[in-house]
This record gives sequence, structure tokens and C-alpha cells, in this order.
Amino acid sequence: MYFVVVMKYVIVTGGVLSGLGKGITASSIGVLMKSVGLRVTSIKIDPYLNSDAGTMSPFEHGEVFVLDDGGEVDLDLGNYERFLDVSLTKDHNITTGKVYSSVIERERRGDYLGKTVQVIPHITDEIQDWIERVSTIPTDGGNESPDACVIELGGTVGDIESSPFIEALRQFQFRVGRQNVCFVHVSLVPVMGPVGEQKTKPTQHTVKELRGLGITPDLIVCRSKEPLQQEIKQKLAAFCHVEPRAVISAHDVSNLYQIPISFEKQGVRAMIADCIGLGMSGDDKYLEDWRNMADRVDEFQEEVRIAMVGKYTGLSDSYLSVIKALQHSSIAVNRRLVIDWIESTDLDSSIKHTDGDAHRKAWETLKLADGILVPGGFGNRGVEGKIEAARYARESRVPYLGICLGLQIATIEFCRNELGLRGANSEEFVDNPDSLENKAVVFMPEISKTHMGGTMRLGAKVTPFVIEDCKIKRLYGNPSEVSERHRHRYEVNPELIEEIEAKGMIYVGKDETGQRCEIMELKDHPYYVGTQYHPEFKSRPGRPSPPFLGLLKAAVGEVL
Repeated sequence: MYFVVVMKYVIVTGGVLSGLGKGITASSIGVLMKSVGLRVTSIKIDPYLNSDAGTMSPFEHGEVFVLDDGGEVDLDLGNYERFLDVSLTKDHNITTGKVYSSVIERERRGDYLGKTVQVIPHITDEIQDWIERVSTIPTDGGNESPDACVIELGGTVGDIESSPFIEALRQFQFRVGRQNVCFVHVSLVPVMGPVGEQKTKPTQHTVKELRGLGITPDLIVCRSKEPLQQEIKQKLAAFCHVEPRAVISAHDVSNLYQIPISFEKQGVRAMIADCIGLGMSGDDKYLEDWRNMADRVDEFQEEVRIAMVGKYTGLSDSYLSVIKALQHSSIAVNRRLVIDWIESTDLDSSIKHTDGDAHRKAWETLKLADGILVPGGFGNRGVEGKIEAARYARESRVPYLGICLGLQIATIEFCRNELGLRGANSEEFVDNPDSLENKAVVFMPEISKTHMGGTMRLGAKVTPFVIEDCKIKRLYGNPSEVSERHRHRYEVNPELIEEIEAKGMIYVGKDETGQRCEIMELKDHPYYVGTQYHPEFKSRPGRPSPPFLGLLKAAVGEVL
């Protein structure tokens, strides 16, 4: 364990194009720093004008990750939490919208004493102050401040939106001391031509642009399909003002958990240590445990198939945390995870399908699955297909997990087909909720109907168990209550609970008032569970989320 007097910073930037893996790079560097006993935290900077990610479409931006404090943030914070096993706050996600709102509010209060408010110094100072303040917040469950902070700047160098942040980070290296900052730049080395030649020019240009803005990278991480050739490293080093060993190959690996191991083999940990003045060597048990986990993922031969029935199946990042939670649980049951993506509209038998094959294949895929998962979502598109999937799982005794909307879907299906409540539905899915006769799911009365952002039931909430013994409680280790993260504005109609439970669908967990349904479990079924909260957000490698673990255990035939 190293005693760090001054906070150390690793700043990750990107060039050429987005989506190269800056978030995974930042997370992997954090793992390496944790491996020598440092307390590591992380900050994500998103240059967009939105205050947060809460109102963004999953198609455009991937999933919205929810934090304990209710912050709706970029999915990369989920990578940080999973890799570093920390719990971040909404302030760990800095956006242009947040920064400008803060500066304007201060100007309105008169904090600037009549000065003209400008990007430099007021915006750039606000960014630096924010980083310094947030980087000291304990995030590992203890009371001690972190020793190091990994900061990722979203977007690519040269974007107009990124300019104030690049300038702020340029100034920041002098505020905290250049010896306390390590700059890592992620770039692309494409392969061109019939002989598969690795091209260095895009990286040369982006590093030149970054240096022109006043930031000289200490390490250059080059994304490529195959490992970088030694002569390519030499060429990049010559043109980009770094040593050849500081040109890191970020080539394709068998699974994401192998990336920190790949970086360590290339000496990244030692180079960062040299850069920020730490004698990193010492105990490698943490990294050895990580390596063993990564290797185990590649060794599994037997498969477990989970059908993911959703409406954003064209972009897997829309369900990133769900995928990770399934992976964590598949490791625990020693199986190779296979996710079969099913567009929920393809299951809907009530509509005329222009592509009959898609409808047939969707049902064939569903019936081959070992388990069925209906994740969260919004809007009425594809709802009837999800309802049919829930009915199939219930009647065919196939393990089922419904998350948020998935719990509501299961409730609607049960009301229609077991209670005989014709046309039972959610107020969310009808044009005129007042005309809906059988309301299985209703709008939560305290939620705003005029503003979308930040108005849902958000963040960590305590759910007491109201049943002494049930599958899901045993999976959690038999606690009296659990704390999980929420993101919803609709709930099961409290007026129907008694009638629903009389037929065998039991709400085993409710909120502290005893009125809101949080956890559903069906009697006499191998595993038919729904949660109003999103358990995927707190799943970790080596510590899988209990509802997901239950689904995978049931899917491989284990009796719960």
C-alpha cells in the first residue's frame, strides 16, 4: 500500500473518431492503479450541452446509467463502477450543461463582482474547481479520500464542444503540478490495402493537434485489430514525441477483462508510476485474481442461452449494464453466455407482420432459450410482444426475469390471463389513461407530468422483504431489506395487489410504506421474478446481482 500525499491524476483523451474505447482504457488503467493498493476514483467529462444523460435516446447514446444518488449519467460511469468496484455520484459526470448552469447561477448571484463572464477564466476555472472538489469524494465505501483520479474526456480532440475542457485540462496540469498528472491519448491505427498495412497518419495528426492545444501525451494507446508491429511503434514514437515503449497496442482481445492484463504486459502500470512519481511494484495478488477471472471466461465450454426481449436490440449499448450483469452471473455458474436478441415487435401476434419469417424466427428463438429476460424501457412500441414473452415464460415454466418495465409487463399479462381483467394495461401505453377500465400499472402521483429530466423515482431506495422465505430473498442472503437503484415513473396499481396475490403472484418486497411493489415472485414456478428497481447497476465481476444470478442458476437447471 502506497501513502499518497498529493492527489494523482490520469487524464484520458481521444482522437480520430469516437467509440475507440476511452472508457475501457480509463477503467483498465484504474484497475492497474488499484492493483498496487491505491484508492482510485474516476470522473467522466461529456462535452454535450445536456445537463445529464436522462433525456437521451438509447439509440443515440446507449443506456442511461443510474447512480445511488439518482444521477442519470453516461454509461462509461458504469464501466468505472464495475471495474473499480466504486460507487460514484452525479458530480463525477461533468457536462457542458452543468458547468454553464453553475457559472450562470454564480453570475446571477453577483459572485463575479461585475466582471465580464468569459470562457477563460470563468468556465475553465469552474471545470478545474469541479475536478479538484469531486476527486476527493470517497467512493469505495470508506471515509478516506482517493489517492488517484482517472479522468476521461469524451468526444475527440478538435471538437468545438471539447475546446473549453481541453483548455481547462491544459491549465490544470500547472495548477496541481505536472509531476502529478499523466496524459493518455487514445487513437486509431487503421489497416489499409490488400497487404494489411497499419497506418500511422491519423494518430500523427491527432497527437499534433493535441500538442498544439498545449497538452503533450505521456502515453499513446493505439486501437487496432491486430497487435501493433514494432516498426509502427517506432514510427509513432518518432513523430509523436514519446518513447517507443509509451506507444501501447490496444488490439482485440478475447474479453474485456483481458485489457488490464494486456496493458500490464506492455508496462503501462510502470510507465504511469514513473510519470506521476509513484514507486509502483509490490503485491500483484489483486491483478493475479483479475487475470484468473479473465482467463476463466475464455475456458467455459457449455453454453447458457438467454433471450433478451427488448425494443432497442439494434444497439447493444442500450442494455450494457444488463449484459454485464448476465456475464457476471454466467461466470458464477461456469457457463459461456449466449444472448439471443429478440425485437419484441416480432413476437406480437396481434399485428400483421410484413416479414413473416421474422415473426417465426423470433418465436423459434424464444422457445430455444434457457431463460427469458425483459429489461426496462419506455413507450408502447413492442409492449404486446413482451407481454406474449412473459405469458410464454409463465405457462411453459421457463425461467424469467423482468426488470422495471419487465415487472410491469408480467403484472399486466397476469391480470389479463389469470384474473380475467380484459384489456388490462398500463396508463403509459394508452392515449387516454382516464378511459382505461382495468389499470394494472398507474402513473406515480408525485411525479411531474410536465418535465422529463430528473423527475422519475431515481436512485438507491430501500426495499424491505415482506415475505419471510422466498427465492429472491435467499439469493440476496436472507437480509431483512435490500438497497437497489430505481428509474421509473409508473408502478403496479396498489388497488389490485390483494387480488393479484390471491392468484399466486406475490410481491415479496415492497417499499417502506408497504404500498409500492418492488419485487415480484410467482408461486410454483422454477424462477419467475420481477424487480421494479434495476439490479444490473450494482452487479460486479465476482459479485453478481442476485436476481440475475437466480435467472442463470434456474436456466442451467439448478433448483432454487
